[in-house]
Amino acid sequence: MTTWDMKIENGTIVTDTEQYKANIYIREGKISAVTHEQLTGDSLETIDATGHYVFPGFIDTHIHSRDPGPTYKEDFIHSTRAAAAGGITTVFEMPNTSPPVNHAENFDRQVENLSKKAFVDFALWGICVGDLNNQHLPSLQQKGVIGFKFFWGYAVHAKTYQLMYNYKPGMEDVIPPFQDGDVYTMMQEVQKTGEVFAVHAENNDLIQTLTEKVEARGGKSYEDLIATRPALAEVLTVKTGIELARETGVRFHVLHISSGDALDLIRDAQAEGLPITVETCPHYLFLSNEDFARVGPHMKVYPPVKYKSDQERIWQGITDGTISHVCSDHAPHTEEEKNGGLWSIPAGMCGVETLVPLMLQGVTEGKLSLQDVARLLSVTPAKLFGVHPQKGCLTPGSDADITIVDMNKERTIDREQLHSKSKVTAYHGKKIKGWPVQTIVRGQMVMNDGKLFGKPGQGKLITKKRKQSLPFN
Repeated sequence: MTTWDMKIENGTIVTDTEQYKANIYIREGKISAVTHEQLTGDSLETIDATGHYVFPGFIDTHIHSRDPGPTYKEDFIHSTRAAAAGGITTVFEMPNTSPPVNHAENFDRQVENLSKKAFVDFALWGICVGDLNNQHLPSLQQKGVIGFKFFWGYAVHAKTYQLMYNYKPGMEDVIPPFQDGDVYTMMQEVQKTGEVFAVHAENNDLIQTLTEKVEARGGKSYEDLIATRPALAEVLTVKTGIELARETGVRFHVLHISSGDALDLIRDAQAEGLPITVETCPHYLFLSNEDFARVGPHMKVYPPVKYKSDQERIWQGITDGTISHVCSDHAPHTEEEKNGGLWSIPAGMCGVETLVPLMLQGVTEGKLSLQDVARLLSVTPAKLFGVHPQKGCLTPGSDADITIVDMNKERTIDREQLHSKSKVTAYHGKKIKGWPVQTIVRGQMVMNDGKLFGKPGQGKLITKKRKQSLPFN
């Protein structure tokens, strides 16, 4: 007689297209059956999901755990514990670590480093730094990077390859921001691999000019910060990227879109059939410039949160499918670092643990459906980055990654209860209705009703098995 490792019964399964009642049977980390029937056999663990919704495990495609690097801010143990607590079963780690994921040897080093610490499954981005590593992109693709990221507009330290966020001409040991010709070559090289070329889209030349003007008149407010990094800074880079992608054929992905104007350009490019995709983050959906008086410097991110009109247009991009998925851009800093002057403090905050609750709050507020949540956090990211059907679906043979949600559960986000090293969040005190209550990774319970289980090293590296075409357009 069959013995199941786990059975989830009486729940409502949610996909990107439907909801239905069914039971899930799990063996050896994989889904064995999804059925209305009660299958014969014993189960080592049974979960009664009555009244709850059962989703394919949620994926956060954009986190910065700073490991190795400035781990006094965050590390992979804390970030993946926070992910598990927040209903995330897989994270994609960004490559601007120290050393960066810039060639195959450093990829292997990072896998060894993170594999000992992971509470949930993970994938690795590779970094693009122009002529410094164009020759290494094929070997990174062979190793299994989830995609390539280029920090457009940022300078690079010549010795450490670390990003320089506030570049000034004349800095020592610094490679200035890359020119458009360099980007064109990078796109050509990434196109040969078939992987996504993802960019932080802000125009450095414009930002430098506008910053000088604002500094000259003594601007210090949040409105002044937006004035140094307006929608135009994003528009210029997105427009250039689209045209370079048209020429090279690369799969061009815009990270953390913040402006309605740039989003309109992407919508038009998609209508042409160009391989252009775009993500956004909760801070662009739930915050605007109007919140700065209440939240303060903790909400400083790059690109900056902009206006209510941008927020409304980004929500429209969610509704009409222009935006492929939502991720956190989890980028913690210490309390001391974030409590300085607005112009001197770093950009970034915690996000991986609050991503799912905020999106579920979007359902409560009528802005999203449960199917939208499955699409934005599970199905489309798995397809876009080529790990479907291993991840992002509840079908026999898929990894048994499951997030169970109670839409009636009400809680307030409390910074002191966050599992990251840093407690910096813009959402402290925000009331949420709809919470993840169980997180299951490959058939193993890692979170149950807020309590974490397991140990570092239970999460595993995932890599792309084959080239994937875009799931839409």
